[in-house]
Formats: sequence, structure tokens, C-alpha cells
Amino acid sequence: MDDGDEIEIHDGRHPVVEKLLPPGERFVPNGLEMDRSQNRFLLVTGPNMAGKSTYLRQIGLIILMAQAGSFVPAKFARIGVVDRIFTRVGAQDNLAGGESTFLMEMHEAANILHNATPKSLVLLDEIGRGTSTFDGLSLAWAMVEHMETNPRLQARTLFATHYHELTELEKLLDGVKNLNVVVKQWGDEISFLRKIVPGAAGVSYGIQVARLAGMPPDIIERAKEILTDLEDKELAPTRLIVRAKAPSSGGKRAGSTSRQKAEPQLNLFIRQISPVEEAIRKIDPEKMTPLEALSWIAEQKKKLNGGQ
Repeated sequence: MDDGDEIEIHDGRHPVVEKLLPPGERFVPNGLEMDRSQNRFLLVTGPNMAGKSTYLRQIGLIILMAQAGSFVPAKFARIGVVDRIFTRVGAQDNLAGGESTFLMEMHEAANILHNATPKSLVLLDEIGRGTSTFDGLSLAWAMVEHMETNPRLQARTLFATHYHELTELEKLLDGVKNLNVVVKQWGDEISFLRKIVPGAAGVSYGIQVARLAGMPPDIIERAKEILTDLEDKELAPTRLIVRAKAPSSGGKRAGSTSRQKAEPQLNLFIRQISPVEEAIRKIDPEKMTPLEALSWIAEQKKKLNGGQ
């Protein structure tokens, strides 16, 4: 342990998962190199079941155990002290309180953004899954930009995500780096190697994972057809988001283009402005005589009564 900003772990392990593995399965250790300059925000991509969540949680546990004075499950660890560990993992709801899983997720994310500091460790296991693809991707993208460009934050962060579009942020923001879980594929067969390496994953393997889970073959084949059709018609987010604009404070910039314009979303919390209110905004009472003001009021009243 030291007072620096670097976290270096060699061959780290999850102390619980390793003990609970079925007979014959081997736990694959993984390391971490993190600091507050070039490796501050690490985006971890890869398919479900590949080991992203285990990796995030084992890093959090190793750092917590070290700061508690314990031995840690790693070959070597040098850890700069963190003031707090913030996590957004799993899915839960509070239906009795009127809070959906997505609202709970947003509460957790907001708490992190309001309270994390440059000395914190942030573990984000997916952001934006409970809403539409474009909404979720937009929220996740904006959150990464905010955490990276706001000097009050810039916490050491591990962010596991299925939004592969976010990996483009490595080119736009200096502190962002990509990691991915290695997967071997032979036709429709996939094998998870559980190893974290530099770089971005290019495929989600969601349909293959569904097949492994026992999804009926006709559904798997139909899903492949639909996926191909969506990609051919450029409905997939990877085709729509050609390049996103980096925040002005981030230094690097890129042009913003899109194949189609999205319709503006309706705001749930702001009521529609009425024509009368809009008319009131446009007038200047100081330039109206009393007679003109009375005449204007009579005219608006007539409009409210449907012209009668």
C-alpha cells in the first residue's frame, strides 16, 4: 500500500468464485495496471459469461482486503490508497416504492457522479441496459465523457459494457483505454478463455450464448436472420453512430455525423406551453397603453373561448 495513484496487480483472483468452481474447472487469474493519467478509465468489453463481472468484483475485493490489512489473492499487488469504492452492479428494483430496475440503476449512477473523487475506485458493471438501445448508449457515452473531463471526478474506473460503440472513446479521451475478454470461435462454437487483454471486443456473441443456454434452434436461426437484416438495413447502432463528438474540454475532437436524424424525445416532466403563455412571453407591457393592454387581454380571452 502507498499514497500514490497507481494500482498494479499481478495474477489476481476472486477469493470466493475460485473456491466455488465445479470440480475440474480452473480459475484463470488476471492482472491490472491503472493510474490517474493514461490508464484511468478502463472499458471492459466481451460477451456474457466470459468473466467481465468476476474481473471487476475481484479487483474491488483485492483493494478492499488490502486496505483492511489482509493478505490478498494475487501474486503481487501495489495499491494506491482509495478513499471509497463505488459500485453499480447487478439488477434490482423497488416496485413497492415505484422504482424500476432502470430507475434504481440511474440512482446508483447518479450517487457515484455526485460523490466520487479523484481518489475513489469506481466499478460499473453495465449502464443503460434498462431502456432502449439508443437511450442506454447515449447515457453511457455521456457518463464516460463526464467522468473523464470533469476534474472533480476523474476517478480510477473499471466499466464493463456491451456497448461496443463506447470503445471509440479511447481515440477521443486521453484517460480511456480498452480491455476485452478473449474468446475463441469455431463456426457457431465459442470457448471463453477468461483472459483480460488490451483492446476492444468486436462481437457480442449474444446469440451463441443463448444457444448455450438451451434456446430452441429455430429461435437461434431466426435471430441470426433478423440480426443480418438489421445490419444490412443499417438499423444497428454501430452503423448509425459513425463518429461522435468529443466534449470541448477533452482536447481531442471529431466530427459528428449520422445516417438519420432521431426524433426529439418527449419530456415526461415538463408540460406543454399553451399558445396564450407563448403570447405573453412575446409582449412588452411597458410599451403598451392601458387601452392596448385591455384589448390584448380581451383578444386572448376570445381565443381561450374558441373564438366566441
